[in-house]
Amino acid sequence: MSPPFSWPIGFQTLFLRAVLYVLFIGAIAQGAYLEALYLPDIRFSELGFTEFTQTLVLATCCAMLIYIRQVLKVWPTVTLLLLGFVAASLVREQDHFLDTYVADNTWKVLVALIILPTLAWVVKQRQCFLEEFAHYSNTFAFGLFTAGVLTTYIFSRLYGRQEFWKAILEDSYSGTFKSVAEEVVELLGYSLILIATLELLLLARRVYQARKLSSL
Repeated sequence: MSPPFSWPIGFQTLFLRAVLYVLFIGAIAQGAYLEALYLPDIRFSELGFTEFTQTLVLATCCAMLIYIRQVLKVWPTVTLLLLGFVAASLVREQDHFLDTYVADNTWKVLVALIILPTLAWVVKQRQCFLEEFAHYSNTFAFGLFTAGVLTTYIFSRLYGRQEFWKAILEDSYSGTFKSVAEEVVELLGYSLILIATLELLLLARRVYQARKLSSL
């Protein structure tokens, strides 16, 4: 197995990205605040800013991963696994609409149809996956993606526990507190996954350009 390569980035580029990411995270936090302030009828519901932004973020991640895999053709097995995970998360976020307008547990069937073939292909191509992962695991994008997954699927669930908020608020408890805590933290986690996917896209473009130059 070849050792992981390094594709360095200039300090100015990193600084610019950092500023943009700070502004983006600040924007989603402000969006949640404005939702609470001005959208009392739909705030933190399936039609609110937070839920809609979660869907938009996940759909954008899917589009970028498809571009990386199908157009740039960088790390196709790793990106397929990431795409399967993000696409399943996107479907999971639509559970309310699918259960209401299609049938109960439709989202579970769709998630299974995404995850099972994806895992089967990755297992079949496991040698390619391991070689690609040796490169991907040494990138900033991997660290951010991992942080996003931990934030969304571990921390948000624990932080949004009903018992936790009942213990804090006691007689003042309302289910709204639980929903707000969980959904906003989920949005933060998805936003980290979006930034991670963007970083992977930018890295993949550099790899793609390097391949083109080496083939000349």
